[in-house]
Amino acid sequence: MVLTALILLLDLVMSFWSAMGGPSNVAFGVRAVEWLRDNGAAGIVSDVENVYYSFSAPATGGPALKRLPRVGSDAGLPVASYAPGPISPEITPALPGEGQWHGTGPVLHGAAPVLVTTFRPDPNYPQLVAGVAWIDHTRTRLALYPGRYEPPNDGNQPAEVPPDLRSIVLATFNAGFKLEDSGDGFFSEGQRYAPLRDGQATLLGYSNGTVDIKTWTGGPNPGPGVVFARQNLPLTVENGQLNPALSNDSLWGVTVGNAVRVWRSGIGIDPHGNLIYAAADIQTAQSLAQVLQHAGAVRAMQLDINYEWTTFNFYGTFGAGEPTKLLPGMSRPATRYLSPDDRDFFAIYAR
Repeated sequence: MVLTALILLLDLVMSFWSAMGGPSNVAFGVRAVEWLRDNGAAGIVSDVENVYYSFSAPATGGPALKRLPRVGSDAGLPVASYAPGPISPEITPALPGEGQWHGTGPVLHGAAPVLVTTFRPDPNYPQLVAGVAWIDHTRTRLALYPGRYEPPNDGNQPAEVPPDLRSIVLATFNAGFKLEDSGDGFFSEGQRYAPLRDGQATLLGYSNGTVDIKTWTGGPNPGPGVVFARQNLPLTVENGQLNPALSNDSLWGVTVGNAVRVWRSGIGIDPHGNLIYAAADIQTAQSLAQVLQHAGAVRAMQLDINYEWTTFNFYGTFGAGEPTKLLPGMSRPATRYLSPDDRDFFAIYAR
């Protein structure tokens, strides 16, 4: 028994140091927690996180902000094509520029195809700021890339924005939960990394350049015309309405519970087929869904959560120049995804 225990302990130690010694762009402490999740301690880690986030949750109220973080520029706003209307304030009086769209740099056909804004989404947390990006599907192309380790990558797909495509990259953002946590499907560029599951929210890209977000009902394979399919839990917004099951912890409590307030991100689609990305700190699954709904999404899904995974970066010039975070509080650098990354992600290209 003692010998067996020693062998098992040695195996665990070797596994841990092998994981910690591999290439990564993630902090040691975060990788250590991820290793624990992957090696039988997922329940313990989740319980500890739930307790920590519950005790560290900020109090409601407090002084209101006097100004919003500067985001984007006034150049390149749409002048000849459809543009979203301003996001109406949830807190009055509105701050200067609140909910007003700004360009992000590169201009296509006279207008910026990626617009960004910020607004305060919750009167109970007057210092909380949500960042929102609007992506014109008629002038952009979306691509999904596997990360270095998630999903398991055979090395044939890049874990970064390919250098030969950086001349036209406009923005990048995080994808969803680890597949072993969510059990959802993943398909990209002809390779199925995990079978698609009926009933799950799915962000789809098609060969004609259009995108969609919907509840998947097509079985384990994406079928013809699909370039990528990324699933992550059920839809949070459908037909413009919040999913009534958002209070069900078994559906949105994969790692931390759906009601625990942490950094969260999500993606939605507006009535014209354009994408809307949103992220903010101190969010529940329901409050993030409300942010996306308020920003104009008719269907939406949650993406990844927690501060170390939530990222949206845009570029001020072609060639991935002048990288900028959507929100300054996002912890990862604005150059994330321009070098190999551990997790899968999306890139937005001009077309």
